[in-house]
Amino acid sequence: MSEALPRPAADAAEELPEYPLPRSARCPLAPAPAVRELRARHPLTKVRIWNGSTPWLVTRHADQRALLPDPRVSDDDLDPGFPHVNAHRAMIAPVTPRLITNTDAPEHTRLRRTVNGPFLVKRIERMRAPVQRIVDDLIDTMLAGPRPVDLLTAFALPVPSLVIAELLGVPYEDHDFFQRSSSLVLDGAAAPEEARRVSGELAAYLDDLIERKTDDPGEDVLSEMAGRVRDGEMSHTEAVHMGVAMLIAGHETTATMIGLGTLALFEHPDQLALLRETDDPKLIANAVDELLRYLTIVQTGVRRVAKEDIEIGSVVVRKGEGIVFDLHAANWDPEAFPEAERLDLTRPARSHQAFGHGPHQCLGQNLARLELQVAYGTLYRRIPTLRAAAPIEDLSFDHTGTTYGVHSLPVTW
Repeated sequence: MSEALPRPAADAAEELPEYPLPRSARCPLAPAPAVRELRARHPLTKVRIWNGSTPWLVTRHADQRALLPDPRVSDDDLDPGFPHVNAHRAMIAPVTPRLITNTDAPEHTRLRRTVNGPFLVKRIERMRAPVQRIVDDLIDTMLAGPRPVDLLTAFALPVPSLVIAELLGVPYEDHDFFQRSSSLVLDGAAAPEEARRVSGELAAYLDDLIERKTDDPGEDVLSEMAGRVRDGEMSHTEAVHMGVAMLIAGHETTATMIGLGTLALFEHPDQLALLRETDDPKLIANAVDELLRYLTIVQTGVRRVAKEDIEIGSVVVRKGEGIVFDLHAANWDPEAFPEAERLDLTRPARSHQAFGHGPHQCLGQNLARLELQVAYGTLYRRIPTLRAAAPIEDLSFDHTGTTYGVHSLPVTW
């Protein structure tokens, strides 16, 4: 953590920046310029969010790495000071079951233990051959079809849809339903009533599927959770809502990274050539981490609340005050990543913050890395002339949801 921080911005309403700050239309892959300025001048400062509250914004990599594992920093979204992303999240928090996404130890530790096994590196690595088959089949279909094509609908969305269906044991014939539903639940611009309705439909779907797997288990994650419910290690409600969370997370984030990562490589042809011309798994794995660092698609920040007073240099975060960790600002912190604004697929980037840090870091990060390694390592090699069919300034970007991405990416070859 910083030993000496510049004094935070004053608490006057007119001087506090509104968060989240949008990325620049002129440079849509970079963090918001104002956030980068805050990191340089006021790495720990207050910002104003949608409901008028003023949580602290943490922008420096070292401060985030120190604070996120700190047990005084809480993920309890029922705390009055918790800085919710939007009105919908604040409204549903009191009726949302306690999961790994909104609890602290020891409850978080218990819940995480019930679902952690299938996402460990060795278990996920067994998925490499099935993921490779899925990616190759989708590329075969693309090559046989018309040009140009939207890479998101033809490739980026189906990859995680098929993979998460196979991992969880969800019938793929239902993919249209849960792909559409997960996108709406994550859409910050969606009407709260509609988001609640769709969340209920997803929960009902998983409820029925877990019941069936209790009687007829397979070799999949939902069957494992059904077994833990039967053995009394977790409740049926916990299993249902954990399944919904995995289903949503498994779709949105990986699909967004495939699309936005491809666009970033189109904008950096030297780096695209480096990835296209290699079959070195270490270089491909490193390229995935660098793209995750460079793009940092979670655009609403990681939200927490202080359970005790926390002194950081000359600043004291008081008990009950909200904290927002801007991951993109940390991932472009030149103290952690020299020349951070440069995309360099050979850069050691494993310490990036794209998956968060500490006990609440992303459960599915090993699966996401595997999917991206196979997708990036196969797509450009099999279609070496793949290129954008529209200039970047003509593309539309998503500024409303939890993740930042491109709405569509027309490509040709």
